[in-house]
Amino acid sequence: MSVKIRLARGGAKKRPYYRVVVADTRSPRDGRFIEKVGAYNPMVAKDHPDRVKLNDDRIKHWLSVGALPTDRVARILAANDLYATPAIPTQTKKDKPKAKAQERLAMEAEAKREAEEAAAAPSEEAPAEEAPAEEAPAEEAAEA
Repeated sequence: MSVKIRLARGGAKKRPYYRVVVADTRSPRDGRFIEKVGAYNPMVAKDHPDRVKLNDDRIKHWLSVGALPTDRVARILAANDLYATPAIPTQTKKDKPKAKAQERLAMEAEAKREAEEAAAAPSEEAPAEEAPAEEAPAEEAAEA
């Protein structure tokens, strides 16, 4: 029988509360479990003492007999120095734009950069051109 240390969800809708349980891998997430070894309340502040409550002795026992924690539980246990820091899985690339969109974004960024450079270059020459323009109205006023 393979055993996992995992979270079992409880609480109301949009107000989650989790129990850290040791369960057979074949049992449902919120179903039958072997032992409750802690609790996790994500609704309180991260530095609040009630956010994570763990029974250290029982967790060490289950880890010693071969229970494997899930990714989230491994992070919780690592934060409490009960488990070696897990390798954080890489994020999927589904949120990134596809190849054509990346090319289009690169072209837009290049065009924007060129426009900024073009706008910056004439601004240096503009004060020299503005000086004669200011004198012209003064000459017209003198003629009138």
